[in-house]
Amino acid sequence: MRKTDSSAPAGIVTLAMRWSNFQRRYAPYIFISPFFILFLIFGLYPTLFSLYISFQSWTPSDGWGRWKFVGLENYTFTLTDPMFWRSMWNTVWLGIFSGLPQHLIAIPLAFVIHMVLGRFKTLVTAIYFLPYITSSVAIALIFNTLFATNNGVINLVIGQLNTWPVLGWFLPDENINWFLNSTIKYGIALVVVWQFTGWNTLLYLSAIQAIPKDLYEAAAVDGANRYQQFRYITLPLLRPMMFFAVSLTIIGNMQLFEQPFVLLNGGTSAATQGGQTAAMYMYRTAFEWLDMGTAASIAWVLFIFIGILTYLNNLIFGRTVRGEV
Repeated sequence: MRKTDSSAPAGIVTLAMRWSNFQRRYAPYIFISPFFILFLIFGLYPTLFSLYISFQSWTPSDGWGRWKFVGLENYTFTLTDPMFWRSMWNTVWLGIFSGLPQHLIAIPLAFVIHMVLGRFKTLVTAIYFLPYITSSVAIALIFNTLFATNNGVINLVIGQLNTWPVLGWFLPDENINWFLNSTIKYGIALVVVWQFTGWNTLLYLSAIQAIPKDLYEAAAVDGANRYQQFRYITLPLLRPMMFFAVSLTIIGNMQLFEQPFVLLNGGTSAATQGGQTAAMYMYRTAFEWLDMGTAASIAWVLFIFIGILTYLNNLIFGRTVRGEV
């Protein structure tokens, strides 16, 4: 039994026992409370408020609390707004043409890094990962210079490649103006692919390293070459990671904002209609045109659309991940 100092007053002993009981019972909740407090203030409350304001007509200049209930009017306007659907088309286009190349490049690249590079694996992976941890705004500003029509590095490289016998057949003879409605999406897609391919490479490399080496050794004994090992061992065992990586790509690309916003000068560029994404259109609706209700409705429509795409991705990859196929 725990002994107490008999010379201590009974009141002090009782107070110490109460404090000890309080610590055991409530201290854990006190330590984790900062997370929940911050989440309630900066996470849950803004989410619920955006849902509430999507049924209201309100501009910040009217003052706090001076909103007017309009029902589904904001959603009706959003779903019948040609500019919204144009921005959604741009977003889906960029999601496909910037998302698909990331994985088509990252999967074989991760396999080559794992199989060939040996002790240089960590260094090469770090180099490929650098663009991901670099500021998106800084990257977009750099590419804004690289895309210059007359003196941009990208057009200079294309001009040099145009002199090659075979590549010259597929490349334009004149410099490309990347800041037109017809070409801006290709520029944005190039920026996104360059920035996030290294992240997906790291994901697939971690999954490949988890594959038992015995499988590759047994396949090599049976006469399988590197391509056959990649096709029949690596790809099937990568499907869980593909499900995870593609889900992240869908969510990220459908919320694409920084790269098009910087390349289009915040919506003032002549190519805005050709490259404006749904997230960028939502931002301009809220902070340029001060229509918070419509902007909130755009956010929730985009949320539902992302949920549908994630569900379809789950149908494609999820059944195999769960072992149903």
